[in-house]
Amino acid sequence: MQTADVVVIGAGPAGTVAASYLKKQGYHVIILEKEKFPRFQIGESLLPCCMEHLDESGLLEAVIPKNFQKKTGAAFMKGDKRCEFFFEEQYTNGWSWTWQVKRADFDLTLAEATRAKGVDVNFECEVLNVTCSKDKQIVEYKDIDGNKFTVEAKFIIDSSGYGRVLPRLFGLSKESAFSPRGAVFSHLEDKNRTEEASNNIFVHSFDNNKSWIWAIPFSDGSTSVGIVGDRKKIEELAENNGEKYKKFIREFEDLNGRFVNSNLKWEPKHILGYSVGVKQMFGEGFVLSGNSTEFLDPIFSSGVTFATASGLLSAKMTHKHLLGEKVDWKTEYEDVVQGGINVFRSYVTGWYSGDFQTIVFAKQIDNEIKNQICSVLAGYVWDQSNPFVKKHDTILPTLAKVIKMKENAQNKE
Repeated sequence: MQTADVVVIGAGPAGTVAASYLKKQGYHVIILEKEKFPRFQIGESLLPCCMEHLDESGLLEAVIPKNFQKKTGAAFMKGDKRCEFFFEEQYTNGWSWTWQVKRADFDLTLAEATRAKGVDVNFECEVLNVTCSKDKQIVEYKDIDGNKFTVEAKFIIDSSGYGRVLPRLFGLSKESAFSPRGAVFSHLEDKNRTEEASNNIFVHSFDNNKSWIWAIPFSDGSTSVGIVGDRKKIEELAENNGEKYKKFIREFEDLNGRFVNSNLKWEPKHILGYSVGVKQMFGEGFVLSGNSTEFLDPIFSSGVTFATASGLLSAKMTHKHLLGEKVDWKTEYEDVVQGGINVFRSYVTGWYSGDFQTIVFAKQIDNEIKNQICSVLAGYVWDQSNPFVKKHDTILPTLAKVIKMKENAQNKE
C-alpha cells in the first residue's frame, strides 16, 4: 500500500495549485489524474486574480516563459453597441493583465512544474473508490493497464473538475438553478484580427441576451470561437459536424467577416448541461475544489479563477488541519468560496436577464461604476470594499432599472 500526506484527485489548475502549495510546506503529495496530458479543455480566457494564486503556489514562474497571449481586458458587443473594460482601470488594487491560453498547453505546464517540485503526479489513473474517516483516507485506483493500487493518506483534496469524483461517489451533486445551456466551439485561423483584438476576449450578445459568442485569441494566430445558448440551439448548431456553427460564425453580422475565410483547426466540439452544484464542499477527511464544487456558466470566464482560488484555499486549510489546528471548514472555506461563486452568480443572472447589458451599453456610464464592475470581471469577487461585490445580489437590477427610467425620460423629452 502506498502512503502520502495528501492525495489530490485531478491535475488541472485547482489540483496543481493545491499540490504545489502543500509541497512548499513540506508534505508528501500524490496527484491522481484520470486523463493523459496534454488534453483539450475549454476555459481558455483567464482572469487577473488567478495570477496571484499561481504566484503564491510557486507556479507563475513556469508559465511566464510559455509566451501565452497577454490579455488586458474584455470587450462586450451587441449590434452597434460596444463596451470595453481594461483591467488596468479596475477599482481593486490587483493584477492588470493575465493570459489567454490553450488549456492543453497551460495545464500541462502546471502539471510538469508541479512534478518538478517533487509532487508525485500520476496520469491515466482512475479513482475507483474512496473511504474516509477521521484519521486516515483510503483511495483505490487503477492505472491505464488495469492494475489496481491503494493509497493511504491523511487528507484528500478533490480537484477532479467535470469528473466530480467525490461528489459522484458520495452523492454530493445537486442540480443547478440555471436553465440548461450548452456550447459549441472550435479553434480557427484568425488572419483578420487587429492588434487590439489580440489583447481582449470579445463577447457578442444576441438572441435577446439568450445567446452569445466568444472570441478568444491565442499567441499562435488562432482564435477560439464558441457559441453559447440553450440546449436545443446548441444541439442544432452542432449536428452534422457543426455545419450550422460554421455557417453562423462566418455570417454573423457583428463579427464583421472576421472568420469568413478562416479554416477550422478541428471539427467543432460541443458540451451540454455544464452548470452543476454541490450539497457541501467538505466532509470528514476531504475537501472539494475547482469544478468539483460548482460551475455556473462560461460567460465571465470565472472557471479557472475559482479553480485556482479554491485550490489554494483548500491547500491552506489542509495545511492548518494537518498541523493539528482546528479548522472551521464551513466558515473558513465553504462560505468563502461560495461567497465568490454567489457574486458571479448574480452577474451571470444579470447577463441573461439583460441587466448587465443595460448598464454597460448605457448612453453614459459613470467611470467609477465601470471600474468597480471591471474588478468583478477581473475576478476580484472577494473585495468587500467594492459595492458591486458587497451588494451583488441587488445592485445590478437596481441600477439597470434606474438607467431604463432615465433613458425613457430622455426619449420623451
